[in-house]
Amino acid sequence: MKYIDPHIHMISRTTDDYQRMAYAQCAAISEPAFWAGFDRGSAAGFHDYFRHLTEFEPRRAAQFGIKHYSWLCINAKEAENVSLSREVISMIPEFLSRPGVLGIGEIGLNKNTANEATIFQEHLDLAAKTDELILIHTPHLEDKYKGTRMIVDMLKGDSRIKPHRVCIDHVEEHTVKLALDNGFWCGMTLYPVTKCTPARACDIIELVGTDRIMANSAGDWGKSDPLAVPELIQEMKRRGHKEADIKKVVYDNPLSFWRQANNWKE
Repeated sequence: MKYIDPHIHMISRTTDDYQRMAYAQCAAISEPAFWAGFDRGSAAGFHDYFRHLTEFEPRRAAQFGIKHYSWLCINAKEAENVSLSREVISMIPEFLSRPGVLGIGEIGLNKNTANEATIFQEHLDLAAKTDELILIHTPHLEDKYKGTRMIVDMLKGDSRIKPHRVCIDHVEEHTVKLALDNGFWCGMTLYPVTKCTPARACDIIELVGTDRIMANSAGDWGKSDPLAVPELIQEMKRRGHKEADIKKVVYDNPLSFWRQANNWKE
């Protein structure tokens, strides 16, 4: 079945992974800006990173017939450095009109600190002023519910933010309704240790249905599988889900969300 991976960090994957994804019928991906495995020391490093996301990575994906889209921000891990974060945020508008850029992301919280919240809100201000889509990172493990609650409160506290143009990612059983009940889209990350397995994601779908929900692999520096979305497809088939419902989660929903982007081209 053709599918989309709406959150995968291909900068941390080999070209062989693109080939394997193409064999598995991956049609398109989106790659949010994230942590490089170390804290970058200057805004110039982010400028080069944004060029990588918007210039090199789309060409690499195209070799295998996969469309590559991207999101831009300074991630929550590096948001503790407020002065650097503000330099990076000031550069983002330069890249927003580039082909394939979907919006601002993945922004959010890591350890739920005051500095992270400040930079999150400054990203929101940029997204509101430019009317961009927003992709949200929620914290890991014990920080997840509190961080998700803080994020939802900040989103709802800004009247300019439209919930149908925001995707809250990395939801789990205890946070999925917090996103959906407030009108946001949400993403389940199929990550073997700190997020969802395909079986748990299938459980969540059976709990909340298929509206405004999607699944991704993350595929980052940690132990992760760029073919996790096809694993979810197989799990849903095994449980007897209708093909139309599976396609809605793994293809139609991410495409519907993306099509709202200012810069969207099929």
